[in-house]
Amino acid sequence: MGSAMPACCFPARGFALVCAAVLFLPGVARSAEPAPAPANQPAAPADDPVVARVNGVELHRSDILALQRGLTPQAQKLPFDQVYPMLLDRLVDAELLTEAGRKDNLAQDPEVKGELARLEDRLIQRVYVERLLAAGETEARLKARYEQLIKEKPPQEEVHARHILVATEQEALAIIAQLDKGADFAELAKKNSKDPGTDSGGGDLGYFTKDEMVPAFAEAAFALPVGSYTKKPVKTEFGWHIIKVEDRRTAKPPTFEQAHDQIVRLVAGEILTEKLKALRGAAKIETYGPDGKPPPPSK
Repeated sequence: MGSAMPACCFPARGFALVCAAVLFLPGVARSAEPAPAPANQPAAPADDPVVARVNGVELHRSDILALQRGLTPQAQKLPFDQVYPMLLDRLVDAELLTEAGRKDNLAQDPEVKGELARLEDRLIQRVYVERLLAAGETEARLKARYEQLIKEKPPQEEVHARHILVATEQEALAIIAQLDKGADFAELAKKNSKDPGTDSGGGDLGYFTKDEMVPAFAEAAFALPVGSYTKKPVKTEFGWHIIKVEDRRTAKPPTFEQAHDQIVRLVAGEILTEKLKALRGAAKIETYGPDGKPPPPSK
């Protein structure tokens, strides 16, 4: 079947992306509950029209959309109308290859049957876990886990600090001498600091907790009163630091909304762990070494 749009009508990069993405895509799995469509494609109509017939086999628009969802993220960004002819050709090609394989009786081939069984197992696992989590991730459980998280991680102290990073202790001591004479810390950081992430901002590190910095730096910073700077250089793996503390505060705990994604991950892990523990407890499990033999008795 010829393409409704010649290849030259595609931008070179877009055409290459689509070709690479769909050339060896597996056959389209037609699902009653398709995954969400990319934002740049129109929604599938309720009647799901036939877009091609191959030796009497009907191919539907939903098959095209499913094929598009199998593209790389880059290719999915291309306009749907632009990639449609290519996807339609690939859909037809896939059906032709399927028919040819069936004529060769590959449906009964041991390799095909084995791979199909493995695919079925993985699909069953995925759907089972998705439904297990959907049933267990109730609003009540998520909020209870949030409250537990807040108790496990009470608000931490934070400091707002600046620093000047130099290569040698002698350079650091010279800068401290200038600070002792009233020089501006931020200006010295702009002129002297070797930290590319903070030098242009006067060495500003913003607020941080003690566990967010390397130990030597954190110990020095959290020991300083607000407004003071280190009188001795602080050595870390990055070099020599002069640190000034601008402010100190107790961090507020995240709101439920801010922590929502983290809470969902925690609850999902707990639900799956609980289910696997129960399944293992009710199962007879025998494990062997990579050679298929029983492992040696533990000493």
